[in-house]
Amino acid sequence: MDSLKKKKINPFTTFTTQTTIANMCKEEQTCTNPSCFFCTMKEPEPSLRRVAIANFFKEMPFTDHQDQVLVLSGLWHVAMTHPDDPEFPSLGIFKCMANLIYKGISDRNWLLKGQNIYIPYYAAHVIGSYTMNKVEFAEIAVQQGAIPPLMELLRGKISWVEQRVAVRALGHLASYEKTFEAVAKYEEEVIKLAMKLACTCLEVVYVNFVGVKNINKRVKYHCDLLTRGIGDSEMEDRKGEEWASQLQCWCLYLLNCFACKERSLSLICKQDFLGKLCGMWGGLVNHSSPAWVGLVRILCYSKDGRKYIAESKEIIENICNLSRSSDDWQYMGIDCLLLLLNDQNTRYKVFEIIALLVIDLVELGSLGDRPNLGETITKALLLDYKQSKVKLGNQKVQKALQDVWNLKVEKRKKEKLMSEEKLEEKRVLVCLIKQEANHMFWLGEIEEALAKYTEALDLCPLKSRKERMVLYSNRAQCHLLLRDPECAISDSTRALCLATPANSHSKSLWRRSQAYDMKGLAKESLMDCIMFINGCIKSGVTKRVKIPYYAARMISKQMDATWLFAAARSKTTSSQARKVRESDGDYECNNDEQQRGEMMRVMIENKDFLSGLSTIIEEPLLVKEVNRRKVERARRRSKKAVIARSM
Repeated sequence: MDSLKKKKINPFTTFTTQTTIANMCKEEQTCTNPSCFFCTMKEPEPSLRRVAIANFFKEMPFTDHQDQVLVLSGLWHVAMTHPDDPEFPSLGIFKCMANLIYKGISDRNWLLKGQNIYIPYYAAHVIGSYTMNKVEFAEIAVQQGAIPPLMELLRGKISWVEQRVAVRALGHLASYEKTFEAVAKYEEEVIKLAMKLACTCLEVVYVNFVGVKNINKRVKYHCDLLTRGIGDSEMEDRKGEEWASQLQCWCLYLLNCFACKERSLSLICKQDFLGKLCGMWGGLVNHSSPAWVGLVRILCYSKDGRKYIAESKEIIENICNLSRSSDDWQYMGIDCLLLLLNDQNTRYKVFEIIALLVIDLVELGSLGDRPNLGETITKALLLDYKQSKVKLGNQKVQKALQDVWNLKVEKRKKEKLMSEEKLEEKRVLVCLIKQEANHMFWLGEIEEALAKYTEALDLCPLKSRKERMVLYSNRAQCHLLLRDPECAISDSTRALCLATPANSHSKSLWRRSQAYDMKGLAKESLMDCIMFINGCIKSGVTKRVKIPYYAARMISKQMDATWLFAAARSKTTSSQARKVRESDGDYECNNDEQQRGEMMRVMIENKDFLSGLSTIIEEPLLVKEVNRRKVERARRRSKKAVIARSM
């Protein structure tokens, strides 16, 4: 390939079509390789070209040309851009890729020669891309022996980069009815490997790549694959986070394939794994996979799966938090709760946890393509209502059920019998009580204002959804000032359920974000804050929208706390600090000052940690000061108003 050598073609060159690949060798007369792939692609006669390509795929794993990585790069791009094109799959590309993976695993000298290190990654990616949409391609891949070498990569024979594309390809193969059993031959091992990888991959990627601040010490071919050879360290970090998220989500997807068929549920539903599963949300870089809740919902569709889920208090609490959030996957959390409540075998195991939280959703309207979700939730809660009150010994739960009954049954009946004049009288009275509550609030009489908002809510007709939304939201603000985050979450959630569309009331989003922050639920706080800022942007009358500084601070704080690698970073920092203490010769002595100095040195090395720490320290003080100034201004305005009226 003298002509290719002269052009110094980069193996990360982007190819747009198969024609572009063919055009890589324009000077045919200078190419001395009789089996040149690029020359083969230029063959004008289709039948001759197909025969030549098939021969090339047969011979490629047994040759040692230095341009192989360039060919693989081109095949990878064709598979990515034209995954439904049957030409290459019908000519033996899967067997070729499988043999190349085997060669990379078994012949380390060849793997480390030149740029061959890239070949197993590209080969596994090609298999995954062609089996993504077409079951017939997946069948060919299985017939041509693609699964065994993919299993070798999944076992970690090379690195996490190859594991990512291997688990992706296996997930595609396991998703089809016709090829599932071929993957299921390795069932127990696949499930154990996927579970282990899902739990450990973030720490592995952080320790071996993202957390390596000296970019010269990072594995070069990983950097090249992540950035296509043209990115800087910032881009490497960003892509590393994205790939780590994909690796974790693909592991969960592979587990989904077995859970859908109710296979190995006892293995998947080990309580230790379920406890870790709640933290696998994919981070902000994950836009398409429901991550942990997707697997939980699949498990809840089966009787045995619901039994295992009902035994995990941590899972149930996380589902409830998701259901009372503005996360895109909120509806999945609600689906899980309904499945558990409607099953008599799990209903009373989870009722005491669920009822106190899901009661806030009984007035939810439509959510996506799910209409009248609040009514569905109400029916699930009030199913065998009288028996439930007898079976449940928890007084709080009994009262919660009674409140739902009074709101959704008794109050609705009474208002149906009322005349329009009577309802209008109630609305006027509610408006007066609300004004009185507002006045008390601005005077700083928070508890009195809260009582008045409650009185107004008891009187407010059910049809006055907007007025009730405002009352709930204002009462949530009172709970915030009284440092009662759970009640603030409850009231702001009810306000957001009454909004049209759901989760669109900006003030309630901000108040719930603060309340979740008080409880240490960073992800839920972040989702609400993002929705709040989104509302600010949409409501802007000018092109230049000013984001409130307090919201920007909250975003910064929660993004640091919910960063995909936050747990891995914390663990690494703690390990570094421990090593510092252990290496300190005076550790046994009570030299506290020296220990604090060493700890600070370790923390200063991690600037992200310090910035997050400063935000955590300053935020409560900021809120307290802002609230104090608000009350003070309100008192001055009220005093001026009284003087003005007396004059």
